[in-house]
Amino acid sequence: MQFSPDDELTIGEVGRRTGVAASALHFYERQGLIASRRNGANQRRYPRHMLRRISLIIVAKRLGVPLGDVGRVFAALPLDRSPTHEEWQQVSRIWKRHLEERRLAIEQLERELTGCIGCGCLSMKACLLLNPDDALRGRGPGPVRLQADEA
Repeated sequence: MQFSPDDELTIGEVGRRTGVAASALHFYERQGLIASRRNGANQRRYPRHMLRRISLIIVAKRLGVPLGDVGRVFAALPLDRSPTHEEWQQVSRIWKRHLEERRLAIEQLERELTGCIGCGCLSMKACLLLNPDDALRGRGPGPVRLQADEA
């Protein structure tokens, strides 16, 4: 059977192909990550190219990438048609930069945690993850020393 990029799939077909529940598809649609149209019977129909978007959402979720970040990357792609090769290349470069930044942040956190937990010194003065006497309260909430490294 020959498939066309213009083929439309029912929500059940999309769910079977991607393993994503209909409720999650509805949520992704409300978030603007995917799109469907309604047919004459008011049933959702998804363009075939949405399968690629949904697959990327699944992978991003597995890697812990927030859906807001996925949405920012997807903003460069059209919802109403299948993206061109050049558009996918552009998004691929954006993803690569984003994932590199996440990797560096995770490695930094790993170094900090290894140093803090692994050192065994229990020195509350040397640990980057602690804030003795709340000295950093004016710099904002959370682990501000680590957040500065991310920026």
